[in-house]
Amino acid sequence: MNKLVRLGMLGSIAVAAALALSTGPAVAATPAGHPDGSQHHKGYVCTGGEIPSGTYDSLTVTGTCAVAADAVIRVDGNVTVRAGATLDAQSAPATILVDGNVTAAKGSLLGLGCQPDFADKTGHPCTVEPSGHSTITVKGNITATYVSTVLLNGIKATQNVTLIGGGGPIPWSVKNNTIGGNLTISGQRTNWLGVLFNTVGRNVTLTNIALSDPDPGAPGVYVVRNTIRDNLICFGLTPGVSGGFVPGEVNVVGRHAIGQCASLV
Repeated sequence: MNKLVRLGMLGSIAVAAALALSTGPAVAATPAGHPDGSQHHKGYVCTGGEIPSGTYDSLTVTGTCAVAADAVIRVDGNVTVRAGATLDAQSAPATILVDGNVTAAKGSLLGLGCQPDFADKTGHPCTVEPSGHSTITVKGNITATYVSTVLLNGIKATQNVTLIGGGGPIPWSVKNNTIGGNLTISGQRTNWLGVLFNTVGRNVTLTNIALSDPDPGAPGVYVVRNTIRDNLICFGLTPGVSGGFVPGEVNVVGRHAIGQCASLV
C-alpha cells in the first residue's frame, strides 16, 4: 500500500511540474447570453492556465490547462483534449458534469478526479486542498488513444472507458471509479499501471501492457479489489499481474476471470 501512495504522489507531482511550465492564459469563447443569467459559453477553448466555473456547450483543451480549485463546471456536449495537451482535473477539487464524451488524443495527459485516502484503501489526494475531493460525472464515453498518461480517480463514467496505446514516465491510475459499461485498457508501454477499487458494470479487459517499473516488489499490472459484473480478461501483460501487497485483496467477478487474472478473484 505504501507503494500505491508513492505512485499516486508521483503522478500528482509530475503533473504539477508540467503545469508550472505553462504561462499562457485560458481562452474562452464569447458568452452566449444565457436566458437565466448564468455564465454560459457556446464553447470554451483553453490554450493554457486555469479553466473557471461555468456552463459550456463544449470544452476543448489545446495547451496545458488545470481546473480552478473548487470550480463548478458543466459541459453540455463533449470534452476534447488535443494532441500533446494536458487536462489536469486531478490536482484540485472540483465539481464537473459532462453530458457528452471525453476524448484525449496522442501524447496528451488526461487527469480526472482526486480524493483523500480512505480507511481501507488508498485515494488520490488533491495537491491543492489535500482534504478536498472531486465530484466528476461523465455521461458518455471516455476514450484516450496513444496518450502519455491517464489518471482517473474517484469519478463516475456512465458508459465505457477505453484506453488504447500510449504511455510514459508517469504512473497510470484507474482507481476508485464507478464505470457503467466496459473498461478496456490495451497496448500501453509505461512505467506503472494500476486498476484498483473500481466498480464496473460490464467487462474489464486488459491486454498487451508492458511496464518498466524497476521496483522488484510485486511487479506487474495491479488489479486490486475491483467489483466487476461480468468478466475479467487479462492477456499479454508483462512482467505479469499483481493483486497488491495485502493478502486477500482479490477482485469480485460476476462471471469469469480469464487468462493472467484467473487467480486474482
